[in-house]
Amino acid sequence: MKYQMVALIAFMLTCFCTLAQPKRYTSTRPKMGSPFTIIFYHTDSLLAQNAVDNAYALVDSLNILFSDYLPQSETNMLSRAPANSWITLSQAMTDLLVQSESAWKLSGGTFDVTMGALSQLWRRYRKSNTFPPRDSVMLAKGLCGFQYIQLDTTNKRLLKKQPGICFDFGGIAKGYVAQQVIRRLAMLGVTSALANAGGDIVCSNAPPGKAGWTVAVNLPQNEAENWPRNLVIENKAVATSGDMYQVLEHQGKYYSHILDPNTGYGTTYRRNVTVLATDGATADWLATTCSILPVKKALKLARKQHTNVMIAVLKGKKTVTFATPDFPDLKGQDK
Repeated sequence: MKYQMVALIAFMLTCFCTLAQPKRYTSTRPKMGSPFTIIFYHTDSLLAQNAVDNAYALVDSLNILFSDYLPQSETNMLSRAPANSWITLSQAMTDLLVQSESAWKLSGGTFDVTMGALSQLWRRYRKSNTFPPRDSVMLAKGLCGFQYIQLDTTNKRLLKKQPGICFDFGGIAKGYVAQQVIRRLAMLGVTSALANAGGDIVCSNAPPGKAGWTVAVNLPQNEAENWPRNLVIENKAVATSGDMYQVLEHQGKYYSHILDPNTGYGTTYRRNVTVLATDGATADWLATTCSILPVKKALKLARKQHTNVMIAVLKGKKTVTFATPDFPDLKGQDK
């Protein structure tokens, strides 16, 4: 009888452990102009569904603030606001502007969210596959510069010192939003998760029984092919930025959609940049900035921010890579 009881208890414990095994949940919805994917592990299916709905509701609420495609967004409200008048900000917009100002300073002005007039100009001409006149580019370039912005974080407000300043958070918002999703999921009890905001990826703890989340990085000369080895990450963010595909040709030169605020024109380097950082916003803006800066300056900036970066440059038909010392080897070769 004693042995039967022990066997019964052991059987019950086995069943309980089996039932309590975390299950993988995956959801993809169109958000922020691209597919937004959330993957996580949990034992409670009801909590899982609530967590997914809550996370996407958060994405929608932040997109309403940061999108320059929605006419009534807070971003467009700030762009339309007159100069020399204080404008009240939401808490999330205040947070993003603080990080954007820091990025502007750290990058020496290479990353600048006040490039709205410039990005809108190029967006219009790229849509019609025509090249903008130099006068128009220089005029829009003159309407850029975070030095014309005054932030009052205590009272959550902003003042534009010059008329015509417009905002574009395209180089930081997706990373920021993905990070907020991971934080929201953690608050809801989901501690092993990954959020992919159209290529800006943030993850928390590794999946059960795994060393980390597996992230593939595409080769610079082919969007459909990846490097032989993948990234394996935990509690980190990955962002990839490239000027290989969205380009506008003019007089035999290819100008990418990544705009340099110092020149007013798109980059012509033909490179892909992958950044590993501790948070999504940092990975996002660094990926953009390292796509603009000369390689040596980009690597130096990444090291200063305690991040890791790989820059793959296409020279003719050959890909040449540059990386910080601790960036994982993706080539399938021993270092």
